[in-house]
Amino acid sequence: MRLGGGGRVLRGAAFAFLWIAVSGVQSEARVSKMARSPYVGAIVVDGETGEVLFEDGADRKTYPASVVKMMDLLLVLEAVERGEVALDDAVRITADAAKTGGSQVYLKENEVLVVEDLLYALMIQSANDAAMALAIHVGGSRDGFVSRMNERAEELGMTSTRFTSPHGLPPSAGQDPDLTTARDISRLARALLARPGAIRYTSTKTYAIRSGQFVMRSHNTLLQSFPGCDGLKTGYFSAAGFSIAATASRGGKRMIAVVLGSESSKIRDQKTRDLLNLGFGLATERTRYGETAVVPVFRRSDYAN
Repeated sequence: MRLGGGGRVLRGAAFAFLWIAVSGVQSEARVSKMARSPYVGAIVVDGETGEVLFEDGADRKTYPASVVKMMDLLLVLEAVERGEVALDDAVRITADAAKTGGSQVYLKENEVLVVEDLLYALMIQSANDAAMALAIHVGGSRDGFVSRMNERAEELGMTSTRFTSPHGLPPSAGQDPDLTTARDISRLARALLARPGAIRYTSTKTYAIRSGQFVMRSHNTLLQSFPGCDGLKTGYFSAAGFSIAATASRGGKRMIAVVLGSESSKIRDQKTRDLLNLGFGLATERTRYGETAVVPVFRRSDYAN
């Protein structure tokens, strides 16, 4: 993966393969470990045009974990735009939503929260119970919402993506895991950023629900540490590793970086900073020297070592 003539980036074509063993006596399916060093796949794109500025393993399939919640946010905001859902809709929490594990805001059966509070819980706390509550409210059922997720992914050209859950948790026995690629997530990120109000949820660092009694803090440390960063979503479970779709805006330019399947959050975040800086560096050079400017500042080895 290196910068060639005219600033174009040569593409890798390797794919990771999936192995799943399901046991009838286990509550969860066992999934093969995908995480690797420094990552499974990465990409940085121009947020406005979608031009790929760098990619490495961007078409390798892996588990997105909670990064899938970007699609939840997109579908809810689109439903709001169509008038099908309102941000102040009262959502009564079902038993299925309340029992969803992993990262959560500890929803109780029959508790009532408004859609907007659940969206903040979805993106800041990465709450799986909030994801399930929104899925049932907007899609009528978990499966109905997941069908919408896959339909929308197809419309966006996310050809290597298959959603099986609204939250990204490891699959239960008899179920398949969510699968995607860095390239597909960059397409989802651009669609989400085109929605009015999306940044409000992805850029918020802290938010309180239940009359201020439950305070949530974002898992995305780049919001504090990378100038101009205002989103989007992190994800993690053991086999998936640490993933992120990040965006930042500087000098009228927006960049989107996706890093999937890193073995550590520290490496994931550093590679993401590198990718965003690469993008902004290329944008600066093109402003100075024109669209054909070559910026030989990063090589694949800068990421792979």
